Amino acid sequence: MVLDAIVAIVLIGAILGQEPKSGGLGGMDGGGDAVFSGKARGMDAFLARVTIIFGVLFAVITLIIAKLTA
Repeated sequence: MVLDAIVAIVLIGAILGQEPKSGGLGGMDGGGDAVFSGKARGMDAFLARVTIIFGVLFAVITLIIAKLTA
């Protein structure tokens, strides 16, 4: 469970460290489609990969913990 908490903290940090890719709720009307406009580079691309890896890791660890406690 400690490992799960550490992975969750790293995942939160990776998500919060990314640059916003749209105007938030204001972009829902279709005005600015900045999400699909280009590829992420540098630190943003690294944080996107870290988010995916740690998200999958978090899910797997959580499922293992659930199986062990059931």
